[in-house]
Amino acid sequence: MAQFSHIAGVPVLDLINTVEWRLSATEREEDLLTYIHVAQWGLESGFLNESEYAQADRLARDDAGAAEAERQRVIALRENAYLAIFRGDQGAADDLATAYREAVQYASLTHGGARWSWQPTELTLATVRHRIAIALIEFMARDDLDRLHQCEDEACGWVYLDTSPRGNRRWCVTADCGDRNRSRAYYARQKAKRSQSDPNTP
Repeated sequence: MAQFSHIAGVPVLDLINTVEWRLSATEREEDLLTYIHVAQWGLESGFLNESEYAQADRLARDDAGAAEAERQRVIALRENAYLAIFRGDQGAADDLATAYREAVQYASLTHGGARWSWQPTELTLATVRHRIAIALIEFMARDDLDRLHQCEDEACGWVYLDTSPRGNRRWCVTADCGDRNRSRAYYARQKAKRSQSDPNTP
């Protein structure tokens, strides 16, 4: 069973969603609490295979300080991705470009199957971050970024690529933010009707 949500349609956007209630000043929660959470997310999202995950787990246990430093770098990469992609922040985009250049320094361009891809020359604690950085730049070069959207809940902040036929998806998860906001709007309408019929209604 997956530990993380994968509703964005693209793994690098799911990374941005490893923050709960991003837009709330009081309810915001971090999902990547340890490096093992980073590795688990990488496994679920296809950035690590089972063997690589086991190796990353061993490396993290051998050097907890380095693992924590790497977790912080992944979080910084995630936040730069959010600022660049959804806020148009040029400084954050420059930082993503720097992360990409670092990533390819530790990888070789390898042909496998029907395509070429960057593969790490050695698996390290930074491998997940490097693969994310490469995937981010590839994603940002797509021609369908006009379908990017952020959940319209005032506190949620989760993001996704809207692939609905009409391009009118409003909520990250219909059964969660969608239902909650529809219920809120319904009760607000009912309260307004009661107030109109009886001005003394609280």
